[in-house]
Amino acid sequence: MREYILEMKDISKSFSKVKVLNQVSLKVRAGEVHALVGENGAGKSTLMKILMGIYSADSGEILIDGKEVKIQNPKEAISNGISMIHQELNSVLDMDVVENIFIGREIVRVGAGSLGVVDKKMQLRQTEELFARMGVSINPKQLMRNLSVAQMQLVEIIKAISLSSRVIIMDEPTSALTGKEVKTLFEQIDRLKAQSVAIIYISHRLDEIFQIADRITVLRDGEWIGTDEVANLDSEKLIKMMVGREIKEFFPKQTVPMGDVVLEVKNLSRGSHFQNISFHLRAGEILGIAGLVGAGRSELVECIFGLTRPTTGEITIRGHRVDVRSPGVAIRNRVALITEDRKLTGLNLKASVEHNISLAELTRLARFGIINDQREGEVTESYIDKLKIKTNSRKSLVASLSGGNQQKVVVSKWLLATPDIIILDEPNRGIDVGAKRDIYLLMGDLVKAGKAVIMISSETLELMGLADRILVLAAGRLTGEIDRPDFSQESIMRYASEFQSGNMV
Repeated sequence: MREYILEMKDISKSFSKVKVLNQVSLKVRAGEVHALVGENGAGKSTLMKILMGIYSADSGEILIDGKEVKIQNPKEAISNGISMIHQELNSVLDMDVVENIFIGREIVRVGAGSLGVVDKKMQLRQTEELFARMGVSINPKQLMRNLSVAQMQLVEIIKAISLSSRVIIMDEPTSALTGKEVKTLFEQIDRLKAQSVAIIYISHRLDEIFQIADRITVLRDGEWIGTDEVANLDSEKLIKMMVGREIKEFFPKQTVPMGDVVLEVKNLSRGSHFQNISFHLRAGEILGIAGLVGAGRSELVECIFGLTRPTTGEITIRGHRVDVRSPGVAIRNRVALITEDRKLTGLNLKASVEHNISLAELTRLARFGIINDQREGEVTESYIDKLKIKTNSRKSLVASLSGGNQQKVVVSKWLLATPDIIILDEPNRGIDVGAKRDIYLLMGDLVKAGKAVIMISSETLELMGLADRILVLAAGRLTGEIDRPDFSQESIMRYASEFQSGNMV
């Protein structure tokens, strides 16, 4: 029996004369979880897209069971036993769950007179069996657009598992999942390992890597840095391999004196999404919001920003009651919202880095309705430099940037609008440790300058490392408010439990 089920040897790839992979190799054993890690832009996704046939390598070879294969498209990858769960969801929103799982490989009725008709009953039955096996309670007949991000992610995971692949690539598979859903996924990974399925696992959550991986390969700046057994590594060694330097004080919390109350929310409700939420926010404060998926966290901040309207309650900004009936009203009151899904609601993927950064403040950059190109360029370059955005040019399409750099573009766009209140909804979803720390440092600079920050995060340690207070939501209700001296993972999880949803603590 061969030691490796999959080998990628000396893979190189360039885009527009920019080398993104330089003779990178990856060797994966059957029945192992092989973590592939590195900062955004390290080349992880490009390497996996070459394996899936989405990109073609400039040089190098791919071997399966010791035999060289040519993979020119995803269909050929699947036929070679390779499937991928993408970080950026590829769901067809106006098709239902079953149709998404079987898209491109529909089950066709057999027999005379069938005429190639899709056997929808069989597809539904197989989907229900997969859901039951994984403990997933999603209506398989529901349209994808009506699902949450976490539910869409689960559907993509189930779709990959249903292909009975020998190698499954999981690119940030837990980025939108709850703790219970992550546990379910890890149980499925253990089952797949027992069946000799190889998992290539990409994640920026180092605790997950050490929990589930057998070996780790590190890429940096498009080059192979090293491969080692998990038992030989710790977080400090791994981060140093990834970023090329030691990172001290991963959560660089700054002690900032609190100012006046800049935002007050009183008895805010929106139908079944959340009810009777009240809290205040001070200048110089980072207010964390914790809770499980479905607790109402995003729905609450979307209402504060004017994306939706409350059914009851009031919002006060700097002592004045404001009817935030639209995002325009929020922006005029110096409130910014960096949303959870940067690609869906944060960026114009068909536009340049420059046009995305300037989008929220075009009136300041225009005269008589005409944008001042020189001024726009100067402002854009200043934010590219300030936030260390890695891009070939400000004219580059924002879609060509890594996830971490796209997130920095979204942040730049809102900083240009000079807000006093910045709401960050899962700001570090799917970005690497280096980019995360850049965001943390920026948050510290913002509150030091007298700004106020609300941060939603599913990572408890992140909230505890950065926040001054943490609000906890469960099933649409505020169940806990914890001051920094009293932070603990146990108390946050206790309040986040739906069993607490009827009690205000």
